[in-house]
Amino acid sequence: MAEHVLSAEPTHSRWNRALAPRLVIAPGDTVHLECVDSSGAQVKPGMTVDEFLKIDRGRIHALTGPIFVRGAEPGDVLQVDVLEVAHRGWGWSSVITGLGFLKDRFSEPYLFHWQLDGVVTRSLAPAAVPLRPFCGVMGVAPAEDGEFRTRPPGIFGGNMDVRELCGGAKLYLPVLNAGALFSAGDAHAAQGDGEVCINGIECPAGVTLQFELHKHEPLAGPVIEASAGHAQETEAWIVVESATDAIAAARAAISRMIDFLIARWGFSDVHAYLLCSVAMNLRLSQVVNEPMYTVSAAMPKRVLPDRRMF
Repeated sequence: MAEHVLSAEPTHSRWNRALAPRLVIAPGDTVHLECVDSSGAQVKPGMTVDEFLKIDRGRIHALTGPIFVRGAEPGDVLQVDVLEVAHRGWGWSSVITGLGFLKDRFSEPYLFHWQLDGVVTRSLAPAAVPLRPFCGVMGVAPAEDGEFRTRPPGIFGGNMDVRELCGGAKLYLPVLNAGALFSAGDAHAAQGDGEVCINGIECPAGVTLQFELHKHEPLAGPVIEASAGHAQETEAWIVVESATDAIAAARAAISRMIDFLIARWGFSDVHAYLLCSVAMNLRLSQVVNEPMYTVSAAMPKRVLPDRRMF
């Protein structure tokens, strides 16, 4: 098992399975990735809102990758162990005209700079915001030919903005192309469920990931094995679904969680349904990546007998 280092540049801001891999690895390898902030390193500490309005939004997300995993083929599952996501001491958040969940109420552009002090930021006094960095975008190349903007997530993962993808988490993704072609970026030092203003705390980050491959294990969409975090968070199995209708995404997430419980723990379908009703947490992970909304269905691990995904 080898260790690799992958610089941020050149980044990419489109999903395209024709992109040449920047790194070729074997299952079991670890990769240390440098990720610029979601602006593609255009936003700087102290930048004014007028300067912010002039950045090239075609560079948004600025992903590091693609990484080609030897032996990965469609029908396999790529396991991504998030060993560490480390912020670089600063970040930013914004309000952008025409974007955000409350775009009609907050229409004036605004830019806020954060100073990140270890595990907390006190930049927005009197609040003390705990920091738990993660990558908002983690995904494999989609199965279709062509270029696709990185904003909408999908079965390939992508711009899910699921805050549980921090250090200690495991992400399971369906492989859709030879080599999987994994990329990551859009690091957030902190984010609430929904990411309602359009940003978390956007920041550059150092990201350490380990990759495993599970052959011939079809998966309908992303699954996360979340580690314990803040006081209100526990270890959990999380099914992630995205759709243009949030209610449709929620129904799909619940249905996949039921299937997961049946397949892994042997519940009957109706008993799995009942368990979801009494123990599962249903969350809007993001509501701003229009036209797609992302819903996470989380089953706390303490509810179930211990077992491995594969």
